[in-house]
Order: sequence, then C-alpha cells, then structure tokens
Amino acid sequence: MSDEENTLGRRLKRYANVTTTIGGTAARMAGSRMLGIDRDEKLEAADLKAALGNLKGPLMKVAQMLSTVPDLVPANFAAELATLQTQAPPMGWPFVRRRMASELGPDWEKKFRAFEREASAAASLGQVHKAVDKQGRNLACKLQYPDMASAVEADLAQLRILFSLYRRMDRAIDPSEIADEVGERLREELDYRREAAHIALYRIMLKDSTGIHVPEVLPELSTGRLLTMTWISGKPILEFKSRSQADRNRIAETMFRAWWHPFSHYAAIHGDPHLGNYTIRDDLGLNLLDYGCIRTFRPEFVGGVISLYTALLRNDRDMAVHAYETWGFRNLKNELVDALNIWARFIYAPMLDDRVRTVADGIEPSAYGRKEAFQVHQLLKELGPVKPPREFVFMDRAAIGLGAVFLHLQAEMNFHDLFHAEIADFSLAEVKGRQRKAFDAAGVPLPA
Repeated sequence: MSDEENTLGRRLKRYANVTTTIGGTAARMAGSRMLGIDRDEKLEAADLKAALGNLKGPLMKVAQMLSTVPDLVPANFAAELATLQTQAPPMGWPFVRRRMASELGPDWEKKFRAFEREASAAASLGQVHKAVDKQGRNLACKLQYPDMASAVEADLAQLRILFSLYRRMDRAIDPSEIADEVGERLREELDYRREAAHIALYRIMLKDSTGIHVPEVLPELSTGRLLTMTWISGKPILEFKSRSQADRNRIAETMFRAWWHPFSHYAAIHGDPHLGNYTIRDDLGLNLLDYGCIRTFRPEFVGGVISLYTALLRNDRDMAVHAYETWGFRNLKNELVDALNIWARFIYAPMLDDRVRTVADGIEPSAYGRKEAFQVHQLLKELGPVKPPREFVFMDRAAIGLGAVFLHLQAEMNFHDLFHAEIADFSLAEVKGRQRKAFDAAGVPLPA
C-alpha cells in the first residue's frame, strides 16, 4: 500500500483523534459554565495547548496562526498557543526514499549529484532536504508528509469547534469568515505547484528590487508534493540583533520594501511574515524562503488600504467608512467605525508619523498590538458579534508579524517616507493591468 492510499481510513482516524482531544477540552470548559464553576482561563488555555501540541500537524499550524492576530482569541489562549513549536519529528531515511520515489520515480537518486539524508528543517506539513543537482547547484527539496490532505480536511472540520468554544466565552467577534479564510489558505499550502507559481510571481514582482533574493524553482524536479528550488544561504535574522543601528535599519528597510511593494503594485502579500521565513546574507541582503501562504487581493482592496491611510491623515470619517466598506465590512454603525479606527490608527501610526522612530516605542515584540486589540475588543463586546471580512484576516496577521520583526531588530526609520515611496504612483487601473500581466506570466489565478 502506498503512502497516499487508505485516505478514508486515515482521515477517520484523524477525525477520531482530533474530535476526542478538542471535544474533551471543550466539554470540560462548557461543563464548568453550566455548573456555575469558576473557570481558570490560564488552566483552560494550557489544557488546549497540550491537546493541540499532542496532535501536531495542520491544526497546530492553525492554532499558531490564530495566536498571532491580537485578541482574535483571549490573551491567555494566545500566550499558550504562541509557544507551540512548528518543529515536528522528521521522516526517517527509508520513509524519505519511498516518498521521493513516489514523486520522481524509482531512479530519483540518479537525478541528483547528492541528496542529504538528514532533513535541514522539519515543520508541521513537510520537511526540507539539501541536495545538489547535476550542474553542481545547491538545492532545497521541500517534501510533504504523506496524507496531509486528509489531515488538513479532518482538522479543518474540527476548527469550528475551537471557534464555537471561543464564541461561548466571548461574543464580540463572529469568526465564521475567519474559519473559511484559514481553511482556504491551508489547503493552498498543500499544493506545491501553486507555491511554485507564487515563487515565479515574486521573482517577477521583485525583479527590480535590489537586495531581495527569491529562489528559482526546478520544475523537472518538482511535483504537487515535492518542491525543488535553488538553495539561498543566509543567517537567521535574530543573529543580527547586535549589529549596528545602520545595519539593522538597512535590513528592516529591505523587509519593508519586500512586503509593501508587492502589495501596493500587484495586490499580493506574504501572509506569514515570521522570523523563520527570512534569512540575511553577508551583504545584508534579504532571502525570502517560504511561499506557501501568499494572499492575493482584488486591486480595489489595495485602494481601500490607501484610502484609509488618507482618511486618517485628513481625519476624514466618510472616507474611512468607504475604505472599510471596500474591505468588506458591513453595517457600519458610528460606534463600530470608532472601534475600527482605534485599531487602524495603531496599524498606520508609523506611516502617519513623519519622523524617524521605531514601529512602536517601548513595546516588546510579543506584546505588539495587544493593548490596542484589547481596547477594541471591549468595545466590540457591546456592539458584536462583528464579522471581520475574509480579506482582513491575513492582512492583519501580516501587518502584526512584520511589525514584530521590526521590533526584534529595534529598527529606527522614517516609515512615513518608506510608505509614500511605495504608494506615490498608485493607480487602480495600473495595478489591475500590472497584476493581470504578472499573474498570467507566473500561472497564478487572479483573485475573484
């Protein structure tokens, strides 16, 4: 039986494991409420973390996603979920050989000059092996774990249990759109052909951006579950925390351009900007390593982001309302607009402030956005449940992740100038044309 067979049996086993684990946690929490027993959120959060940590796989990755969006889950839950490790035990060599043979054929080893048996990195959905091709180029081979599609579907079916658990505790936010968005992005991460297209897209979008490096895919050594690309060497960002202020600023400025240029010019973002997805070269150039979570938007969404910035700059309430509606928010009462503006002013604060500064003075990376999110959340309890539009989820997550990286680097820059450099020539018509041309060349579908 191949590694991909018996999908139904594996899925049913996964359903049973996930349902028992998450359902048991939910039942204990719900029971405490029904019996009027005082609940300890810290203990409940630790209980949920232990349950997810034992499961590994996609649901753990989802939990990490949720923990990075401030106040999407209660603070105690976020703190516990954030500590979940993405490292999973790697597949052993006999298993890797079978997996590689199923992707490239029984003679797969002859297609490489060398292939390292030990994985260079192992995460929740797959692992990476270093290799060398026949031309002598160093390669990174990203190999998906077996039966991940079934695991994802089983876990996503149970994701709504987590959200219903949250809604029982707090009715400020209706997370139904969030569940759909997270599910769609996670399914996309399993499609390595789509990730290969995303890499091609980023090579197009950043081709004129100096200091930003994107790997090259080798289609002849890639499949839907194996992605082979050139190996780009660098060191973790945190190794540069002790460098000079000028060096740290240079790294942060390059990261700003690597994120904002694709968004402002092509309506695409890197939706997972955590420290492990970047490395820094000796010349301080930036390597972008992972393209599984790329979120694309209609160009009108970009227009809404820029309109909201302009509205905050001019204190134009009507323009702000129009921007939120462009994003997909509905039924915007005055009180809801006030609450959303609190969060918007926090996210846009560095760009609104025309001076050299940190992204958030005196804030630790792990606390970035927490105070403001709590303030908004308290208001939403009275107004809710509010349903955040799907497009908002990864945009918000990416903005928070990027800000946290800037805080790790303790970068001091004029974010106002950097932002204006990216939006200075914004034209909705030009973004539409640019997006259509680049997406077509890379083989990426246009957003609906």
